[in-house]
Amino acid sequence: MNTLQRVLALAIKELLAVLRDKKSRIVLIGPPIAQLIIFGYAATFDLNDIPLAVYNEDRSVPARELVARITGSPHFRLITAIDHDEQIAPLINNREVLLVLHLGPRFSEYLKRGKPAPAQVIIDGRNSNTALLTLGYLRTIFTDFNIEWSRQHGLRGPPAELQIRPWYNENLLSRWFIVPGIVGLLTLVITTIVTGLSVAREREAGTFDQLLVTPMRPIEILIGKSFPGILIGLVEGTFILLMAIYWFEVPLRGSLGALYLGMFLFLLSAVGIGLMISSLAVTQQQGILGAFLFLVPSVILSGFATPISNMPEIVQQMTYVNPLRYFLVILRGVFLEGDSYALLFNQYWPMAIIAVVTLAVAGWLFRHRMN
Repeated sequence: MNTLQRVLALAIKELLAVLRDKKSRIVLIGPPIAQLIIFGYAATFDLNDIPLAVYNEDRSVPARELVARITGSPHFRLITAIDHDEQIAPLINNREVLLVLHLGPRFSEYLKRGKPAPAQVIIDGRNSNTALLTLGYLRTIFTDFNIEWSRQHGLRGPPAELQIRPWYNENLLSRWFIVPGIVGLLTLVITTIVTGLSVAREREAGTFDQLLVTPMRPIEILIGKSFPGILIGLVEGTFILLMAIYWFEVPLRGSLGALYLGMFLFLLSAVGIGLMISSLAVTQQQGILGAFLFLVPSVILSGFATPISNMPEIVQQMTYVNPLRYFLVILRGVFLEGDSYALLFNQYWPMAIIAVVTLAVAGWLFRHRMN
């Protein structure tokens, strides 16, 4: 039996060991689907149905029109209309509303005179991020109201008018940013866990010694154990990719080949890391713990949710050894920007280096642990 046949036989045996185990099948199929659905819908920066209370002391047409613009927006939901100052504090304190809009009794009078008409917004600032997003939505509505009012009444418009034209994500949907990242996140989780358990499973089952007496060299065993992780990662990644395109309707504008080249290099890196963990682990429990010890900082330092540029300088340097950092750039570049091979070259070669280094270290650890 030649080298290729031995490696292929071990790869098939390893793949069957994963697929025949009922628990492994459940782990490979159930959680990725559930996580994709949950993250795809729950992980969003958009705010909808923001609870709002209105204190309108000016019952004029302009005041009612402004209130209608706000309550008619998909971002806001009118909870109650109040008529006393004393009603404001309980609504905010008990989290019944996020903000209270107060229009004074002379709001429309100031508008008709061409003077600034003050409108007070009292907002719950306990969650500063939510408060800032809410104020952004509110400013947009007020700006549109001001421009329309000036145009209808022949008033001189504002000296400068901001015209916004978003590129790549025209409707500014956070799902278009989050879902491509989930493709990389879930692919990394599945691949790392599958390969992180491969050698530990042999030790725990008592078949590791039998593997050592075969004519296979350590490098052949390493390649054979890498194959199932790469294959399962490609299948899982393709499935999640299809869900992103057809279920969540995220546009795929770039080269599919460029995306799959990045996915293959990313899987090689993940397999190398998983085999390093597996070579050190004695039991499957240790393999799982080792995988999660790697996964949590890997996700945090990838730019999945927070920009890497906002991190401290020393932390930014640490992200260069994280393969997920580069794969997320590839995913979002291909999906939203239409990137091709040439534009993504600077993301390919770091992952290739990480893959070579981690696989080499995994091979050294494997030989060391065999002795």
